[in-house]
Amino acid sequence: MDWHQLWTILATPDNVPITLLLFVIPFYTWYGLRQSLANDRLIEKLEADPALAKTHHRKTQPYRPEWAREVHVWPYLLRIEFLAAIIVTIILFVWSIVLNAPLEEPANPTLTMNPSKAPWYFLGLQEMLVYFDPWMAGVVLPSLIIVGLMVIPYIDENPLGNGYYVYKQRKFAIWTFIFGFIILWVSMIIIGTMIRGPGWMWFWPGQTWDHNRLIFEVNRDLHEILGIRNRWVAFFLGGGATTLYLVGAAIGIHKLITLTPFSKKIYKRMSLLQYVTMQIFLITMLSLPVKMVLRLLFRIKYVWVTPWFNI
Repeated sequence: MDWHQLWTILATPDNVPITLLLFVIPFYTWYGLRQSLANDRLIEKLEADPALAKTHHRKTQPYRPEWAREVHVWPYLLRIEFLAAIIVTIILFVWSIVLNAPLEEPANPTLTMNPSKAPWYFLGLQEMLVYFDPWMAGVVLPSLIIVGLMVIPYIDENPLGNGYYVYKQRKFAIWTFIFGFIILWVSMIIIGTMIRGPGWMWFWPGQTWDHNRLIFEVNRDLHEILGIRNRWVAFFLGGGATTLYLVGAAIGIHKLITLTPFSKKIYKRMSLLQYVTMQIFLITMLSLPVKMVLRLLFRIKYVWVTPWFNI
């Protein structure tokens, strides 16, 4: 294992945000779930004791006599915000002094970097280009990601109201975000940063990035693997395989939603538009890990090849 190679990747100035991301995202995910579960316990406690619900200050921490009953914006909130701004500014100053800016020489069309990587916040898109057609990975999926994050609260509406953060009443929204953002999107960024080496080849952490490495794995479309040469037969074969996935994924998602009593409650209060929207986004989201398995394990490039687009 070449640990020096791994450290070189992690310590590269342009990759420092990814290194920090490996620690920051798990911490704040844990911290947010910890607070939501504390709120769940508080709700259960107040529901079990109506008298306490009338007198309790409705906070997860018990009231202390020295606490002010009214917390004003000034000086409490503004003081915290001012200190936070100073701390962040100091961190940025130290960061800019210790780490060199990831700037290189002017672009030379006759000498291309290997590997040539996008900035870290675009590495997820660059990794998705391995598995999908450019129009799909560069236009359709990013648009669906943005729109999907916006429609989650409208798909899983909380009839009890808003303004508080709990887990039990928002299970679907929380786990959809965790799967879509942390498991899929952050994983794409980490793979593009730490695993993709020269020639965008796959190097496990600790392996030396050998620029002379050759791989003889051939990626082929589904109809080529099955030995089909007729264009129309390949078209209907790919369309049938894609339709089979869509139907199977829709049935699986429906079974998963109706599996637990809580999910059944969400399903019952959904309108037809909400349900169809949810299915479209979840099926599209699941297509990423499915396509990764087909590409990395079975070397299948595209399942459905058409004159207009490839899937």
